[in-house]
Amino acid sequence: MPKTTIFLILLTLALFFGWSCMGEGDASDTATSVEALNEKVGERVQKTLRYALRHDGLLEDSIQLSYSKAISNFYNENGFVPIWSDAGQSKQHADSMLVFVRDALHYGLFPQHYHADNLQKIQLAFEADTAGTSARRDIALWTRYELLLTDAFIGIARDLDVGRLAIDSTFLRADSIFQPKTYLDQLKQLLNGASLSSIMHGFEPVHSDYHALKKGLRRFLDTANIQTKDAYIDYPYRDSMVFISQLTQRLKELGALSWKVEQVDTLVLKNAILKVQEQRGLTRDGKYGPQLIGSLNLNSREKMIRLAINLDRYKKMPKQMPERYIWVNIPGFYLQVRENDSLMLHSKIVVGKPKTRTPLLQSAIGNIITYPQWTIPNSIIIKEILPALKRNPGYLSKKGYSLLTWKGEEVDPYTVNWSKYTKGIPYKIVQGSGDDNALGVLKFNFANPFDVYMHDTNQRFYFDRSERALSHGCVRVQAWDSLSRYVTALDTGLAERKQPPAILDSLHKWLENKQKRTISLRYRLPLYFRYVTAEMKNDKIVFYGDLYGEDAIARRQLMKVP
Repeated sequence: MPKTTIFLILLTLALFFGWSCMGEGDASDTATSVEALNEKVGERVQKTLRYALRHDGLLEDSIQLSYSKAISNFYNENGFVPIWSDAGQSKQHADSMLVFVRDALHYGLFPQHYHADNLQKIQLAFEADTAGTSARRDIALWTRYELLLTDAFIGIARDLDVGRLAIDSTFLRADSIFQPKTYLDQLKQLLNGASLSSIMHGFEPVHSDYHALKKGLRRFLDTANIQTKDAYIDYPYRDSMVFISQLTQRLKELGALSWKVEQVDTLVLKNAILKVQEQRGLTRDGKYGPQLIGSLNLNSREKMIRLAINLDRYKKMPKQMPERYIWVNIPGFYLQVRENDSLMLHSKIVVGKPKTRTPLLQSAIGNIITYPQWTIPNSIIIKEILPALKRNPGYLSKKGYSLLTWKGEEVDPYTVNWSKYTKGIPYKIVQGSGDDNALGVLKFNFANPFDVYMHDTNQRFYFDRSERALSHGCVRVQAWDSLSRYVTALDTGLAERKQPPAILDSLHKWLENKQKRTISLRYRLPLYFRYVTAEMKNDKIVFYGDLYGEDAIARRQLMKVP
């Protein structure tokens, strides 16, 4: 007897006995005829769901339904009639669903999250039963098939629609709370003959960047080896000993450390890091940090995970983007003005340091200020200015700052007992307008709860750097002049911008005369600050550094790692 036949027979027996206990403790049994199978499977589905609802979705073993309540409501409504099979035969839409689960990677999803392994085992058991007398009449097996496919449908639909990342109140789409009815309504459409692929594609974002990245992912999967077993290094780390162990393992895999080395002291570790940094063209300092760990983690498997993370980030965007908007990609260090998917303006930017992050936000530009004053945020006062004032009250005059009451009256810093303040001060600190002002000569204001804005800078040499996470959280814009032209042109109704609006003459005069003026805007250009670490650029996938460790957090969510 061929080995393949023996394997399939053993697999069928294992499934028959291994899955004999399902729902209410019923023993597995075989229907006497295929005609009776549907009714028996329906009864078993009802009992199994009753059990699963009481046991957090468990099917009396390690297999767990993610949406047991929604599934129970659905089958209760349809009278517990099987929807994926009929009289011992899998239906056509079930076959389509199995293919979709198998190919989930092409959508940035992971087949193992949708019962891929167990569905494959069941399918093999059915294929092995050529006589149609054992597996194809197994009530427990068809019940398992029924429930896992329904759970997989809801899971994939939901993950294509709203993604798997934790809810972010800043960007929370109005329809991003789990609404099972939406997905179950589409399941009914599938049963009525609708195409599975068209249903699933209907849940995906319409954002052009999403579809470009998904196309790049498909090409990537054609050649990538995502089965690599390379050690992954958790960073930022929560346990220093675990971190060093992971780092050491990865350095050994790369040949930078000998497998014979058991104890790694500081000098040995530094030399190994220097070797890897030189090989990879990284900054040679012998230290581990975001740049080194990001490079060590970027194998094919981790690239796949990062692509999946970034596809999910687009699912938090509005279903329909505005006609015109500003797109700020924080880890990409750039700003773009987009108009109907056309690029109208591109600018380098400087963003917040990891300790003073630029926040994710969604807003619209409300006004422009020429030669602005900088009222220093309380967070900077507490962290930087207050300690300096305690050492030397003359610090403010050296920096060109003024100490004012909230009514605008100037205060002599030498008359204040700075030692009694720790969490803030009852004054405001302002840097006057001028060429040396940290905000530069122009500032873009927009409503947000983080007290951040976009502006010019007096440190324009920062734009020559490749790594530009250097600010206190605000976004410094290299092309501030071009952006101000675009915004003011929109505000005067000259959408075609064939001639400069009159307000630009005044704007240039105020800048030339170093005058502080506020231009209130009627047309408020929408603005999105996003965190995208992988995107398509010149038809190639480009990966950016994980500045704030957000990819590491998202990775744990997607891969269901504690």
